[in-house]
Amino acid sequence: MKPSELEIVYEDNHLIAISKPAGLLVHGDETGDTSLEELVKQYIKKKYNKPGDVWLGVLHRIDRPSSGTVIFARTSKAAERMNKLMQQRAIRKIYYVIVESRPEEVSARLHHWLQKNAENNTVRAFDKPKGDAKEAILEYEVVGEIDEKCLLRVELMTGRPHQIRAQLKKINCTILGDLKYGSKTALPDKSICLHCHSMQFEHPVQKNLLTISSGVPKTLAWRELGDLVESDIREFLQM
Repeated sequence: MKPSELEIVYEDNHLIAISKPAGLLVHGDETGDTSLEELVKQYIKKKYNKPGDVWLGVLHRIDRPSSGTVIFARTSKAAERMNKLMQQRAIRKIYYVIVESRPEEVSARLHHWLQKNAENNTVRAFDKPKGDAKEAILEYEVVGEIDEKCLLRVELMTGRPHQIRAQLKKINCTILGDLKYGSKTALPDKSICLHCHSMQFEHPVQKNLLTISSGVPKTLAWRELGDLVESDIREFLQM
């Protein structure tokens, strides 16, 4: 992927947001593969003719096989204020997920404790506190269904690694394509049907209410249920 191919969904002097495609790392790791962070730095350097290294604040990450909105800070002041909003849970994070089976309840609040297994890079959800497990809370609602597949809207109250994947597996609702967490279906592009659609918060400098969003992928896996997302999110964010 080239910097010119980035889908930029928001940009000002303080923040820049990208609609990340599935398969792209947000931040570099031991694989050495090109990351979204690197591509955004290259984009800024060229667009604004920046000399030397470009500073960019990585505020959050979404899993490599997932897609959706990723926001970076362009200044240290914006990064500090955004990190504070995240600590205060003052950023509303909305995901859409396609799962392989319908949950028992149409809507629910899931409250678990997550423990990481470093050997296989997975996370397990427990109903009660356990050792060094971290508290994880989300709310979901079924917004569409075709055959056995269900589209869920998920709002995160906490931001733990693999949180949505592990908590939905705990209630026997595996995400389509997520082989690591028990999916029966491998998608052609090795993606999973987990999309970070919207983030809503008070702008760290301008102080206006800001909603940054990115449309779901135009892949076969999303084709049947993806059209429901935009109508649902309009109603949901106005509640």
